[in-house]
Amino acid sequence: QVQLVESGGGLVQAGDSLRLSCAASGRTFSRQAMGWFRQAPGKEREFVAVITGSGGKTYYRDSVKGRFTISRDNAKNTVYLQMNRLKSEDTAVYYCAADSSLVIRLTPDRWDYWGKGTLVTVSS
Repeated sequence: QVQLVESGGGLVQAGDSLRLSCAASGRTFSRQAMGWFRQAPGKEREFVAVITGSGGKTYYRDSVKGRFTISRDNAKNTVYLQMNRLKSEDTAVYYCAADSSLVIRLTPDRWDYWGKGTLVTVSS
């Protein structure tokens, strides 16, 4: 069983930056793809960014490319999401997820483990 705990959310103004962290338990972290997803009020959960187990490949949704950076520290069992130039439309609960399969999933479906989320609110 893997537990994921997100932190770093908060209230910021448009144009500001935030860094989210997700601490994972377990011994298989370096073999798991990690993802960040978000869910805005009244909307479905959506893919934000994914990183492979080694950290060698990253994937982003188009609207965050150039502004967000996903990274991981396998020695600390932690994945990060650096968010720059935040916009009001980035307001959402951000969730961390882990997947042990070899398939890179860019949708919320079939990820093995989820955190409880951290709220990011961007005021315009």
